[in-house]
Amino acid sequence: MPENTNQPKISWHVSEHYTHERTKRWYAAAMLILAILLAYAILTANFLFAIILIVASITMILRDKQETAQLAVAIDDDGMHIGKEHFLYAKLKNFWIYYEPDENAKTLFLEFKNIARPRLAIPLVNQNPLRIRAILLQYLPENLVQEHEPLSEQLTRYFKL
Repeated sequence: MPENTNQPKISWHVSEHYTHERTKRWYAAAMLILAILLAYAILTANFLFAIILIVASITMILRDKQETAQLAVAIDDDGMHIGKEHFLYAKLKNFWIYYEPDENAKTLFLEFKNIARPRLAIPLVNQNPLRIRAILLQYLPENLVQEHEPLSEQLTRYFKL
């Protein structure tokens, strides 16, 4: 397979996943909620739910202890490159940028034509959102209906998940 020879129009680095600063109070609340949900699962004999809760908890703990890798993000004439992944513009439906300076939030969202693929959120870190928008408008339509950050992203940030 030939190597991509396109020069990126813009590139930056992002963390593989966002690491939240969690207090002891957050962990205490999480343990309380987990205990209540486990008690409910056992009382209702829903052992599958109990197993899912335990696996999810272990996964979160292991992820917290893991060091976050840095991924290179690049936009070129063919598509978006994120780490080793390459997303062709032909597979993307549209994009929108959520920018809220008061909240220090700058995120690029990409939607795929394949509805089975979840939307992709890429932090813009220290990038100029207007420059990213101008580059992407050459290749993709902008979703002008989306003005806010998706509820799933808001909840993830609020509950520090």
